[in-house]
Amino acid sequence: MTRTGQVTLVTGGARSGKSAWALAQASALPGRRVLLATAEARDEEMRHRILRHQQERGDEWETVETPLEVPECLRSLRTRSEVVLLDCLTMWVSNLMETGHDPLEAFARLRQELQTPSRSDVFLVTNEVGLGIVPENAMARQFRDLAGSLNQEVAAVANRVVLVVSGIPVTVKETRMSGL
Repeated sequence: MTRTGQVTLVTGGARSGKSAWALAQASALPGRRVLLATAEARDEEMRHRILRHQQERGDEWETVETPLEVPECLRSLRTRSEVVLLDCLTMWVSNLMETGHDPLEAFARLRQELQTPSRSDVFLVTNEVGLGIVPENAMARQFRDLAGSLNQEVAAVANRVVLVVSGIPVTVKETRMSGL
């Protein structure tokens, strides 16, 4: 029987502990582990964040940086890795908007990739941005709306959705796929 990997969406507010929780869960799984990073070190503060996260992961993790081509990179990684941790989807939305790419078309490619059976366990970290006030400017509202749409699309195809609140994981959805 061939094992089919699980897709887990990990969401929560800023500094809620979602990345640390996803890393701990993914690190507990056997096999080759790859972090798919969407952030770019555009300033000193972001360079420090990225360095801190690399140190937290240690040498057992390979890091692949892809600010835009997430579905294509994920497809490649799922053929050669047992565990993939994507951090984070909301940064990807920001990158797509900033570079003029069509986010909805990119979201459709990601959803299709996540629905393709694979042996890899995939963890996707995202921010829950829709719980606050309505932003006053159009670009911020567009970002909030796109992030919310992407989160809904990924949650719909994920086997598990976990909301992390103040460092505490709360399972929102849990379905198990059988082996093929």
